[in-house]
Amino acid sequence: MRRALEVAADDGLVAGRPAIDIPVGAVIYGPDGTELAVGRNERELTGDPTAHAEILALRRAAAARGDGWRLDGCTLVVTVEPCTMCAGALVLARIAVVVFGAWEPKTGAVGSLWDVVRDARLNHRPEVYAGVLEAECAALMRDFFRSTQQRGGDAAGVG
Repeated sequence: MRRALEVAADDGLVAGRPAIDIPVGAVIYGPDGTELAVGRNERELTGDPTAHAEILALRRAAAARGDGWRLDGCTLVVTVEPCTMCAGALVLARIAVVVFGAWEPKTGAVGSLWDVVRDARLNHRPEVYAGVLEAECAALMRDFFRSTQQRGGDAAGVG
């Protein structure tokens, strides 16, 4: 989770401006524990509504493995509970383990609002570890939204 927090906190200042994307960081580890890929929210940066940290990490991990879209045996670590789109994608990618930090009661789909990953009707259900370094992950989000409000910005919901 510490690596996912690093990824989330690295806003890569665009043209010297503060981050515009919600700081969510995701890391995918292979079955042997090696880091395959990372992702950070890029919706605002790219104008892509699907550019959530988890989706970007899934795409990059599949490309890094080079043997198709299945990420059997892999672990996704993400700072915030995945939304329905991301939860569905990680199920379809066959992620074996999901580890997340902060709960997201407004959009969370790994136990908060919905529980997509444990739906018995689906053909794959990853193991889930929730609330890992929860306080640190939640603080990153709170700090971002506070600074956005102070700048008079309008940040969309978590994803």
